[in-house]
Amino acid sequence: MDVVIVESPAKAKTINKYLGGGYHVLASYGHVRDLPSKDGSVEPDKDFEMHWATDSASQKRLKEIADAVKGANKLYLATDPDREGEAISWHVLDVLKKKRALKDVEVSRIVFNEITKAAVTRAIQNPRELDDELINAYLARRALDYLVGFTLSPVLWRKLPGARSAGRVQSVALRLICERETEIEIFEPREYWTVDTDAKNASDDPFKARLTHLDGKKLDKFTLNDAEKAARAKSIVEQGAFTLTSLEQKPARRNPSPPFTTSTLQQEASRKLGFSAKRTMQVAQKLYEGARIDADTVGLITYMRTDGVQIADEALRAVRDVIARDYGDRSLPKSPRLYKTKAKNAQEAHEAIRPTGFDRPPARLKSVLDDDGFKLYDLIWKRTVASQMESAIYLRTTADFTTADGSTALRATGSVLQFAGYEALYREGRDDDGESDDAKRLPELTKGEPLNIVKVNADQHFTEPPPRFSEASLVKRLEELGIGRPSTYASILSVLSERSYVRLEAKRFFPEDKGRLVTAFLEKFFERYVEYSFTADLEGQLDEVSAGERDWKALLRAFWEDFSRQCEETIALKNADVLDALNDYLGPFIFGKADDEDGDPRKCPVCDTGRLSLKTGRYGAFVGCSNYPECRFTRQFSDDGSAEATQTQDGPKVLGEHPESGVEITLRDGRFGPYLQLGEAAEGEKPKRASIPKDVPLESLDFGIAVKLIDLPRNVGTHPETGEMITAAIGRYGPYLSHDKKTARLGSTEEVLTIGLNRAVVVLAEAKPGRGRAATPAALKSLGDHPDGGEVTVRDGRYGPYVNWGKVNASLPKGEDPQSIEMDRAIELLNARIEKTGKKPPKAKKPATKSKAKTKPKAKTGTKAKATSKSAKAKAS
Repeated sequence: MDVVIVESPAKAKTINKYLGGGYHVLASYGHVRDLPSKDGSVEPDKDFEMHWATDSASQKRLKEIADAVKGANKLYLATDPDREGEAISWHVLDVLKKKRALKDVEVSRIVFNEITKAAVTRAIQNPRELDDELINAYLARRALDYLVGFTLSPVLWRKLPGARSAGRVQSVALRLICERETEIEIFEPREYWTVDTDAKNASDDPFKARLTHLDGKKLDKFTLNDAEKAARAKSIVEQGAFTLTSLEQKPARRNPSPPFTTSTLQQEASRKLGFSAKRTMQVAQKLYEGARIDADTVGLITYMRTDGVQIADEALRAVRDVIARDYGDRSLPKSPRLYKTKAKNAQEAHEAIRPTGFDRPPARLKSVLDDDGFKLYDLIWKRTVASQMESAIYLRTTADFTTADGSTALRATGSVLQFAGYEALYREGRDDDGESDDAKRLPELTKGEPLNIVKVNADQHFTEPPPRFSEASLVKRLEELGIGRPSTYASILSVLSERSYVRLEAKRFFPEDKGRLVTAFLEKFFERYVEYSFTADLEGQLDEVSAGERDWKALLRAFWEDFSRQCEETIALKNADVLDALNDYLGPFIFGKADDEDGDPRKCPVCDTGRLSLKTGRYGAFVGCSNYPECRFTRQFSDDGSAEATQTQDGPKVLGEHPESGVEITLRDGRFGPYLQLGEAAEGEKPKRASIPKDVPLESLDFGIAVKLIDLPRNVGTHPETGEMITAAIGRYGPYLSHDKKTARLGSTEEVLTIGLNRAVVVLAEAKPGRGRAATPAALKSLGDHPDGGEVTVRDGRYGPYVNWGKVNASLPKGEDPQSIEMDRAIELLNARIEKTGKKPPKAKKPATKSKAKTKPKAKTGTKAKATSKSAKAKAS
């Protein structure tokens, strides 16, 4: 018997079918070891010695593998064909050596780029040794990330309370997002006008022509920069007589893009399908592992972590056959298209992402794939086929109309599709976002014919700042800069959101205050390590390690010497010095601009003598007055003071007296934003306070709303069936109703303040069951039994979907579809939760044994029997 080790159980099951009874295929369930999350896991003073840890679930997997290997002839390490896959094989082999399980066992490394019978069989016939260079590159990258995280993060915690941590690559991605936000904030729009005409040719076919020359001069973008100039230009065009003086038509070719790499797949799936990078990789993983077709499981795409743009020769032949058959010989180039990549890392040797078989068009697989899987497979199949088709050909037309004296000119441009080529099958997202070619079509025009102007339009425009990054554009920018690698992009974006450094709204990244402060701190005190060129150069050095051109420990030594010194110098600084430096560095952002040239933007608006300064507390950064505690003015870090003040020079803003108690209600600004307060603090007592909900704009907050907010919770009325009171309130997780130990969410603050009894009864009746403290949410779906025993289910809890195994619950990351979770992903989440919390996994239940015929219980003897007898007598008496 030969043993084969792969990463996922789904892959193991499929490959076992391909190889037959002479093989035992086992799954490692991803990485079996990692650096523990504690100081000392990498020791620079001991030549970067690394200490690996194995969680309980992985220990059981490794024991199963070791037991299987001890009786085997050969061991095939068949993990994924990339740096991480090579590392997993190395970890498994290292553990087996320490367990002394490899006596008389021949060990080989095999790789395949697709999970098909032919590919797996070919890999078995062509084994190789483990790639030491790839393993060294993995070790160097893992050590670097660990050293940065566990050395820099404590500096952040001590100097910027509330900051969570900083990563080597994530910090650079965060800087990109923050810099783009700064560009948007300082952008000053410029006004400009355009003048164009709705016109017709001699045959009354409509088209548009734009003003390009006026008074004998060519117009640039800002020549017409106000309404007066635009009105004059419009009047001149309306009074002019224009003739077609120049007609130029040129054929233009548009070439197809290469097949997908990891990053281009993430970008295109974001643009066309609205998928996040993480979701794209999850769906692609399922396509790679395969679907059941004709009673067999077949991998549908090649490996999805790659920088390569070439495809195998047999795939090229298959693609060309499909093109000739379905689109005709004219759509087939004379020779295959060859693409080259600029990537220098080891993954460039891999194929691009393509279907494993072109005899499986998307329509054939619609019934065996879920919606996400079908959409992504359709995208991959069409992109791959289109990449080998002929170019699209357009006839680009430019028509110039001028007045008799040549002082004024209009231009009409358009393009007409002559041959669709690859666009008959596939168009990239960036083209789909633009104007269609039909909209830009020009009618037939003849040189010398007059222009029939129907209407002249003068339109005002303003220049716009650069757009915020989307997932697609951020991945593209990181790739352009040479930062990160295909397998890391999804995790980089997820980590930034999970740490609350950024938020994703309308598919665009917005930096949070915490993220901007961390970025400013790193730029000020660790400038070199968040430079784009430095990070890209370090990636290049890691690529040199994977190519065997650089020693990995020499790379670590060079990095650590400067980095550790920088950390020591920064942590020795006084916190006051750090804040002073950040005050100067972030001044325009934090304090805004003064009202006049002689003004001080840092002057306290309350006491008028203190100066505003950045301060840090347990929950993060805020702005406060230097005269504290005499002056208690504070505001949020990102508030530059432009909003209406919640505290006046004399103190908090008085809104009025409470109609029942006669006590003043004031609006104040606290560390966590504006809030309402009823009266002042008495000795030993705190005044009643109410936060301003996010859906209540500060400018619309009047005295009536303030009274209602300060009076919460409010009694809605008595429930007609139970006789218990229904109350409405705003809690930690938003507005809700409460009745007889049952709660129901409300949609807005307005509902809390206005909801009536009848509506409240309906909302409570429609609330999902199982939200009480003691209730367990119903399972959305069962994933089957865990390999260690016990059912694994996916459930929807109060705080979102999660995976359950016994008493272990693991939340699903944001954006992860609970219906698409498979057992291997669930086990990964559960293992991470067990390691983090220290909870013990459920004990495997012993199989029940058949009971024998009932017999009378034996009489108890000795001390226990006497005790029982005495107890019985006591009860009887």
